[in-house]
Amino acid sequence: MNFRESMPFHFIKLRKIWYTLSVVILIPCIISLFMQSLNQGIDFTGGTLLDLKFSNPATIEQVRGVLNDFELEGASIQQSADDSFLIRTRELTEEESQSLISKLNGELSEVTVLRDERVGPVMGRELIMKAFQALALAAVLILIYVAWRFEFKQGVAAIIAVLHDVVIVVGVFSILQFEVDSSFVAAVLTIVGFSLMDTIIIFDRTRENIHLKKKGEALGDIVNRSLWQTMSRSINTTLAIVILLLALLVFGGVTVRHMVLALMIGIISGAYSSIFIAAPLWYDFKSLENKPRAARA
Repeated sequence: MNFRESMPFHFIKLRKIWYTLSVVILIPCIISLFMQSLNQGIDFTGGTLLDLKFSNPATIEQVRGVLNDFELEGASIQQSADDSFLIRTRELTEEESQSLISKLNGELSEVTVLRDERVGPVMGRELIMKAFQALALAAVLILIYVAWRFEFKQGVAAIIAVLHDVVIVVGVFSILQFEVDSSFVAAVLTIVGFSLMDTIIIFDRTRENIHLKKKGEALGDIVNRSLWQTMSRSINTTLAIVILLLALLVFGGVTVRHMVLALMIGIISGAYSSIFIAAPLWYDFKSLENKPRAARA
């Protein structure tokens, strides 16, 4: 199917449907964020991270049994493909950590400590602040860049689309109570970049078509034509990235699973918002600007 020659429906005429769909998705995300917030990992709350490898194969149940003896029932245990174990738990003292490793040595098999890290709550709060600052700075830079390259209203539309994607990713993790850590922040910033890239390509094509518009062609028709002309590119790029992420999700191991899942949700949402949110919003902003003042009143 050639999207350049065939336009099954009119994006702009159906924009209220896209807005409604986004609101339906965003509402439970926002409610969950207010009701139960995020399941913050030790990067944010502080704690101890142990990466252990046993000389003989062990199971998660065996490892948890030893942890329970130290009243660490709430510890997160992840087993990777090479049979190493990543344990996240409350902050342990050096003595507690050594006692735990000694008992694992005695009850299971010889333990090699690949990593033993402690993150204090002060560092966790600082990381949260840095994450918010990074997102705020990204939003400001996006607005400046798009306003300089195109126009201010397109910058505002791009920011709204990016925030739409961030709220969806964060909201889904809140609803499912997946643990978030510093890699999650990296995933969110990556999603911001992807969403912006897709939006700029659509805005660039819209600008070209405005300069080459046909006689009497309405702005809504120009935006619709631009969206269909960039549709193949948006779909192909998104599918290529999603296929790669699916491979990482299956074969990448548990340590990267939540980061990959966040990227997958964000990439799909980013493609959606660029097509169905950013461009229609800019059209609404331009339509409001071009309305006679009497009509607006």
